[in-house]
Amino acid sequence: MTNGEATTTTCDGLREPDPSDSLRTFGAVVQGLREHAGLSRAEFGDLVRFSKHTVVSVELGRRMPDPSFVERAEEALGNTGALRRAARHLTRGEPGLAAWFRRWARLEREAVSLSTYECRLVPGLLQSESYARVAFHNSVPPLSDEQMEAQVTARLQRQQLIKEKSNTSFSFIVEEFVLRRPLGGAAVTRDQLTHILELTEHRNVSVQIMPIGSERHAGLDGPLALLEMPDGRRLAYSEGQKNGRLISDVAEAVVLHQRYATLRSQALDPTASVGLLKSLRGES
Repeated sequence: MTNGEATTTTCDGLREPDPSDSLRTFGAVVQGLREHAGLSRAEFGDLVRFSKHTVVSVELGRRMPDPSFVERAEEALGNTGALRRAARHLTRGEPGLAAWFRRWARLEREAVSLSTYECRLVPGLLQSESYARVAFHNSVPPLSDEQMEAQVTARLQRQQLIKEKSNTSFSFIVEEFVLRRPLGGAAVTRDQLTHILELTEHRNVSVQIMPIGSERHAGLDGPLALLEMPDGRRLAYSEGQKNGRLISDVAEAVVLHQRYATLRSQALDPTASVGLLKSLRGES
């Protein structure tokens, strides 16, 4: 679930994506409004309190605009609401990151809580490097060496969320049979189990296992990812073969959050889950 994921970094440490259609379009709108207002890039930069270099990067679609840039640009260019509305649809054009997953990845970086239920493979945020490589190695059609490295790099970079966002709660529910599947062989499986156990030592990470013998299951409709934003909004994400859907409808999202809460009550608690993980590691 949510296993799509790469970036370049600017000299000031901010991530600058490869251009996507939405970034190019947003940049063109900013440029058009700026020129209509008779402002040079330097003058506009002074108004929004960003450098001329940043203005150029945004207008050319090379940089994801900071929320404060959007707000200040909106005020400086007529306060029509057009830029605020357009910014909601921005996605990064990053190699290694599936097109349908980009908006969700952006929301993940802002969320105060993230929850994932997975019944197919170990969730991307929990994957060891060796497991991730095996997962991508199984892609059909096969990935090129360059694509493989881009995917692995993107996944490992995305995993930094857990360390960087220590005040964000990360909850995972994983089917037991997923952890028992010897994907890549015994060594990869053992490494993956060890990696998950190490992550459970973080105070902001909770891992629960849905046991094979469970007679009740609220997640039979498939994998699920949820998040809560700082303003209290609850969103969901559903992914399938070559597609994904961001669910922002309040009523629909509430139902999925209820399902996840039920799943948590049906799965092994975190302590019992750690015990099972250690047992599985001993068997591998």
